[in-house]
Amino acid sequence: MHFTKGHGTGNDFVIIEDADGVLDLTAAQVAALCHRRFGLGADGVLRVVRGAKDPAAAGMAGEAEWFMDYRNGDGSIAEMCGNGVRVFARYLVTHDLAPSSGFAVATRAGVVHAVFEGDQIRVNMRSPRVYGASTASTGPLTFPGVAVDCGNPHLVCSLHDGLALSSLDLHVSPAFDRGLFPAGVNVEFVVGAEPLDDADLHVAMRVYERGAGETLSCGSGALAVGATALRDAGLAMGVVAVDVPGGRLTVTHDADDRWWLAGPAVLIATGEVDLF
Repeated sequence: MHFTKGHGTGNDFVIIEDADGVLDLTAAQVAALCHRRFGLGADGVLRVVRGAKDPAAAGMAGEAEWFMDYRNGDGSIAEMCGNGVRVFARYLVTHDLAPSSGFAVATRAGVVHAVFEGDQIRVNMRSPRVYGASTASTGPLTFPGVAVDCGNPHLVCSLHDGLALSSLDLHVSPAFDRGLFPAGVNVEFVVGAEPLDDADLHVAMRVYERGAGETLSCGSGALAVGATALRDAGLAMGVVAVDVPGGRLTVTHDADDRWWLAGPAVLIATGEVDLF
């Protein structure tokens, strides 16, 4: 099987082109591909398939030719991946499957739109919905959090008492309310950062992603963090710079009520691999 490897601010993916939807990737195969010792190593798999060829996207085929079938590193299915959709878009343009002027991509969270600006890709994301309060715990520490729906579930927690992000142990999943998040949740931990000239707000975060563990970046998580930061600052719109361990993402809520996620997306390798 031919593959491409790519990443968005360190959030890495194995990309499999299956234009006609003939490949039935099992959860075990996805997990094997993503294993960092016995496989290629990745946070997830992006299957590139025409929307009309996949039942999950057939209803969106009139709006978006291509469907991003995203699987977490453990093989489970996910609704959305903000870094993944930028890497997916980079793959389509690099392989002449879509125009660099911009295009729509179908996801399980709906249709999003990608725009290329130099080495950055901006994606018009589904509007985040802040809908409740909860908590997350790591070891003996419990943090208040805000539940945010970005097409997939997030819990954004602010650190207190001067704690540094580096002090958190994220080798295991933070504890959370499974009644509120029955399908699991991506948990973001956030601290404020020094102001920047080109952003209204500047924060830093670490994230534990369901189905993947701690990752160097989470695009939809950055969107959730940006929405929460703007709300807490009393801003109806604005730009939030979000530093992640793998780099920087930018979240923008514009005057037309559109939410944008911007950042780099890089393809780093191609090759062939045996299905496990």
